[in-house]
Amino acid sequence: MELEGRPSSARRAAALSVHLFTASGGAVALLALYAAIDRDFPLCFSWLGVALFIDGIDGTLARFARVSETAGTIDGVVLDLVIDFLTYVLVPVVALWRSELMPAAAAFWLSLLVVFASALYFADTRMKTSDLWFRGFPALWNVVALYLFVLRPPGIVCAGLLILGSAAMFAPIVFIHPLRVRKWRSVNIAASLVFLGLSAVAILQGLHVSGWLEAGFIAVAAYFLALPFLRHSPWADR
Repeated sequence: MELEGRPSSARRAAALSVHLFTASGGAVALLALYAAIDRDFPLCFSWLGVALFIDGIDGTLARFARVSETAGTIDGVVLDLVIDFLTYVLVPVVALWRSELMPAAAAFWLSLLVVFASALYFADTRMKTSDLWFRGFPALWNVVALYLFVLRPPGIVCAGLLILGSAAMFAPIVFIHPLRVRKWRSVNIAASLVFLGLSAVAILQGLHVSGWLEAGFIAVAAYFLALPFLRHSPWADR
């Protein structure tokens, strides 16, 4: 039985379990980091996929358990940002640094740039718009790194994309949040599931892709990159 204004022990335990679930992403990030350092990149991206799954559902669980009310001594937003910085930024950057996609010196200095710029982006209070789009490139370096590993463009292209992405975090552009933005949500979720399926197959193939798999990655990227142009288009309110 709950005292007035005070959650029951069961509700507090449920809320705390959500925080523990989110925090488990930190352990998963460390496993991915170990794999990146060992240059076992398929395993690294497998662990990053687990981290993405945790990040994808912990917000829903937190809202259901009303963690801000029942376990408010732990700030779930800050906890989530800490884990996201590890899995979306730090680990992918280490993987790129340990790879041979770019000359070692270039990879080192560009890694510093990405981490520096991403730290500022994560602290930006304007990160999301009122309709829950990301303002600027949302530091999805895990996705960028996966694309670089599977498509393997020339080193100069890899370097250019890292520089462009770092600048795009602060550019007056938007990127969709597939789960939170209401417009085209069902299509966006479907496209996200296609991306996850392609990623799973690529990992099973040791990140060596060609043919339809490569075309699938390019098509998904083209879809999500085109969405910002539709946000204020005649189709936006349909």
